[in-house]
Amino acid sequence: MLDHIFVKGARENNLKNIDVELPRDKLVVLTGVSGSGKSSLAFETIYAEGQRRYVESLSSYARMFLGQMEKPDVDYIDGLSPAISIDQKTTSKNPRSTVGTVTEIYDYLRLLWARVGTPHCPKCGKEIQQQTIDQIIDQVLALPEATRIQILAPVIRGKKGEHQKIFEDARKSGYVRVRADGSLYDLTEEIKLDKNKKHNIEVVVDRLVIKEDIAQRLTDSVEVASGLAGGIVVINIVGEDRDILFSQNYACEDCGISIEELTPRMFSFNNPFGACPTCTGLGAQLKVDPELIIPNKELSILEGAIVASGWNNIKGDSISRMYFEALAQKYKFKLNTPVKDLSAEVVDILLYGTKGEKLKLTYDRERGQGTLYQAFEGICNNIERRYRETQSDAMRRELEDCMSERPCPDCGGKRLRRESLAVTVGDINIDHFCHMSVTDALAFVEKLELSPQKMLIAERILKEIKARLGFLQSVGLQYLTLSRAAATLSGGESQRIRLATQIGSSLMGVLYILDEPSIGLHQRDNDMLLETMKHLRDLGNTLLVVEHDEDTMRCADYIVDIGPGAGVHGGYVIAAGTAEEIMNTPGSITGDYLSGRKKIPVPTQRRKGSGKLLTIKGAAENNLRHIDVEFPLGTFTCVTGVSGSGKSSLVNEILYKKLAADLNRAKTRAGRHDAILGEEHLDKIIDIDQSPIGRTPRSNPATYTGLFNDIRDLFASTQDAKTRGYNSGRFSFNVRGGRCEACQGDGLLKIEMHFLPDIYVPCEVCKGRRYNRETLEVRYKGKNIYEVLEMTVEEALPFFENLPRIYNKLQTLFEVGLSYVKLGQPSTTLSGGEAQRVKLATELSKRSTGQTIYILDEPTTGLHSADVHKLIEVLQKLVDTGNTVVVIEHNLDVIKTADHIIDLGPEGGDGGGYVVCTGTPEEVAQCADSYTGKYLKRMLE
Repeated sequence: MLDHIFVKGARENNLKNIDVELPRDKLVVLTGVSGSGKSSLAFETIYAEGQRRYVESLSSYARMFLGQMEKPDVDYIDGLSPAISIDQKTTSKNPRSTVGTVTEIYDYLRLLWARVGTPHCPKCGKEIQQQTIDQIIDQVLALPEATRIQILAPVIRGKKGEHQKIFEDARKSGYVRVRADGSLYDLTEEIKLDKNKKHNIEVVVDRLVIKEDIAQRLTDSVEVASGLAGGIVVINIVGEDRDILFSQNYACEDCGISIEELTPRMFSFNNPFGACPTCTGLGAQLKVDPELIIPNKELSILEGAIVASGWNNIKGDSISRMYFEALAQKYKFKLNTPVKDLSAEVVDILLYGTKGEKLKLTYDRERGQGTLYQAFEGICNNIERRYRETQSDAMRRELEDCMSERPCPDCGGKRLRRESLAVTVGDINIDHFCHMSVTDALAFVEKLELSPQKMLIAERILKEIKARLGFLQSVGLQYLTLSRAAATLSGGESQRIRLATQIGSSLMGVLYILDEPSIGLHQRDNDMLLETMKHLRDLGNTLLVVEHDEDTMRCADYIVDIGPGAGVHGGYVIAAGTAEEIMNTPGSITGDYLSGRKKIPVPTQRRKGSGKLLTIKGAAENNLRHIDVEFPLGTFTCVTGVSGSGKSSLVNEILYKKLAADLNRAKTRAGRHDAILGEEHLDKIIDIDQSPIGRTPRSNPATYTGLFNDIRDLFASTQDAKTRGYNSGRFSFNVRGGRCEACQGDGLLKIEMHFLPDIYVPCEVCKGRRYNRETLEVRYKGKNIYEVLEMTVEEALPFFENLPRIYNKLQTLFEVGLSYVKLGQPSTTLSGGEAQRVKLATELSKRSTGQTIYILDEPTTGLHSADVHKLIEVLQKLVDTGNTVVVIEHNLDVIKTADHIIDLGPEGGDGGGYVVCTGTPEEVAQCADSYTGKYLKRMLE
């Protein structure tokens, strides 16, 4: 068997026809500056080819559903194993996905609760026992005399199919009627059911009227129905159209509540048999939020305190004004009083109405005047009613601005129906278990005591649950809860969850390709992750890791350094070998930083800031422990702490959302806190994250930074364009006029291929140049608009050097390290780090007010040490102009250059949420309780 993977002639994206030899069954790290071609080699060449060969081996029928992959641009690859990619882009955004469902632990929990759970009555909490036929008869006879009832046998419950055999058997057995999906049918007629939908079918066994002498007949009928339906009987009260479910399985005699036999689907919030009927298992509902209707209680109604759609037009002769004046007159308040000074009763009437009490409404319009008497429904009720009734998507979106996700009123956010939540194992229900952190859940499973018989049933299930929880702990996710929504996980967390799932599968001989698994991990947890990766390797797998983390590189068996630069300047193998060999390779930037020949310097002095503070009082979102935190303004502040300590809750959920609502007028609801002081020193808040700068190939760095408008104006001002009568719109590929209409300015045409992947071919008319011939004839300095968009930032700088407006924007793109990016490069092809730097460049090119606060969440994601160096210089520039930068970060190179550190912890999850220490990096390094300080100390020595 080959002991190496040979890649010959890789040319995907910017790779320069390179040959690479990677050892098998080893931990191999691919590194290099951002944009050098690491991902092109790992994912778009090696993984894509492994995937393609696997799919090719399947039948053409199976390929129809999988979609075939294109062959990457490479001569050949030998020694390839089946490849599994664990990247960061595959986080499920489905609101039904949780950590428990993604890791499949929840499937085992459902099985455990169904097999060894103790059911209780959801009403009185008493333990539920099975019912006998006699108990069922007694309860039915207790109904009022002369009540008409039907005795039904539920033979099909929630199963797909046409079920013709069921009807046939019932007919042969002498039954006359059935009830299918709530409708009664005569068995002599043809009953057609949709075979793709789930159905409920009950056979009508008998129809009776409650009176004294029916006990014998009732008993016979109930026994027959119970026999047909496996112990379950439904009594339908005809006049009320109400069903009572009786079960020989489980029921509470005191409350008359029966539940069916415990099955795993009863504990699934993605199944109608287990999900809470009110919220259908989502745990939350979109409800009108009073905080979003009146975001600023300092204002009066006349000053526009109420911002809800339809109620915000208080000025002038509007219907809302008429209602508010009538309310003020009846309930004795003034419209120019700030909302915070209005009584609770008045605010309640404004939001929830007069509860049927009529107002005297006076109107005076052009068409006439008069008086009406009408009740006021309240702003919240009005918005909910309009939201239900409207047919317009635009109106629905506008009303959603005043709504937020609130816990479901019935299940309280627990997602399951009451009957399912009343089943316990070890005295807790399944939801309680899912809200424990992984560490606590493991401790609970270890200590769980069951009867010998139940232990025999649960033994194998518990073994699987323990193993999977252990894997989550081994990749540094011990602070997560199983109920945490998958959509709220960071890229690094979701990647490590998938890594834990892979360890659980115990495969060998597989090629795992990972994309920066250390993202979002504190140094303390990094060691656990490295142990996990070594364990996967020792099972007999090959790990190919795209990574910039120094610890991972030092642990690797083999490193490949791609470079030397980014984009067109990259794509070559600079060095390959062990960490020691990389350090000794001249020309390797990675080697320079690993060996310490190059390093990011520690600032000689720390800024004291402007002397003003931004203070969060009583932060209590998620696991924050009602803490007070001070951010010195005019400084570069780093918020640090182990994973799960509450950094994102503090900065993203409270600080950003509150300031965005107050300063930027965004409609966001901040996390729980008492107050934020010092907002008056700021004019706006900007979140520079790694989300794409645009979702379509039409968006590019030139359009995002505003460069494209200037370039179009420049082309429109040329003599040639003026002669032809072209304005700047002529040079846009988004509107009719100058663009090629054959491809509508895309430059590519999408050809749909049934069981082959869709292919994109250059447009035959414009040859991929996006514009029509006449537009391309207009030139500036010998280049047309398409050729200008094809330039890299580096090439465009000398070309536009005499045009300060364009040159300055290009210069900021160059300074943030994007010299290799084309001006017209589709935003969908930019990495997260590159998108973030385009946003940074856009901010740098704006005129600074010195009163802006910038929020960055782990900006070093995807960045090589050389790029981190550039990023720090850019952030320091923003602070030099008087602005405040707040960064959530684990990268010690960034932390050591900060002016001020806020360290949260001491642990993650329930063990976190406190401020461990604050101060300069030197002060934090001396703090004995801080994990960050311990690792920072080495960097400052």
